[in-house]
Amino acid sequence: MTTHAPQAAQAVTLPASLDEAVAALAAMPAAVPVAGGTDLMVTVNSGQLRPAALVGLGRISEIRGWQYQDGHALLGAGLTHARMGRPDFAALIPALAASARAAGPPQIRNAGTLGGNIATAAPTGDALPVLAALEATLIIAGPGGARREIPVSHLLAGVEMLRAGELIGFVRVPLLHAPQVFLKATGRTGPGRALASVALVLDPARRGVRCAVGAIAPMPLRPLDAEQWVARLIDWDNNRTIVPEALGAFGEYVAAACIPDPVPAEDGSVPSLPPAVLHLRRTVAALARRALGRALS
Repeated sequence: MTTHAPQAAQAVTLPASLDEAVAALAAMPAAVPVAGGTDLMVTVNSGQLRPAALVGLGRISEIRGWQYQDGHALLGAGLTHARMGRPDFAALIPALAASARAAGPPQIRNAGTLGGNIATAAPTGDALPVLAALEATLIIAGPGGARREIPVSHLLAGVEMLRAGELIGFVRVPLLHAPQVFLKATGRTGPGRALASVALVLDPARRGVRCAVGAIAPMPLRPLDAEQWVARLIDWDNNRTIVPEALGAFGEYVAAACIPDPVPAEDGSVPSLPPAVLHLRRTVAALARRALGRALS
């Protein structure tokens, strides 16, 4: 970090299409793409980043809406949090709408975009655990009109990265037509950065539960064993009922999977978790328990 004032970008390009944006990035390898700029400008203003050029994505109408495609929703990367928080979108993908409404104050929701949330990949990104639980797929636009698809979890985990001149164009999300819940805990009342978040979706067709925990690690965590365990306890043929005790057990299972106990010492003793970490684990357990309870109610 530096205390020097950031230098202004030397060039700003405003393409009108996704392919034009990709071509601009290919022509200016040092250029930085910018949509809402809610994360980018923080790094610029702090002096951590001094882009030689900017490629603005705000005029690309094709990535600012969504469409239906073979049982999926194809979401443009330029969708703002404010747009995703509206009732019509909430009827489509409730958990993603809930995360969008929790993304911050109005000025952040009006500017911040879905693609920016993914590309920045900040651990506290509210959309990320929802996309992980939904097992969303990214459609990446590359030079020459090329398109490739990667699971969002691969990008967030660093398994696959954006290549030079590539942009996130769209996000493909399966439409499950079942309850979805997003909950997060913050350090204060009202919108704020998450200390922990949980996204939970039901998949009745597969009789499955998908859960992702955000903000506590560099990427969303999927407690797969806990998902499979609780899915077997749900009576899918009888209004998705479950014994009340299973809700609490599920929360503890998720929390222990994401924040495990310390490794035993050589003498066999198990050190205690620090109080702050123990509090975080209890928070995750409470969020997971409530999320499952709401989804099944």
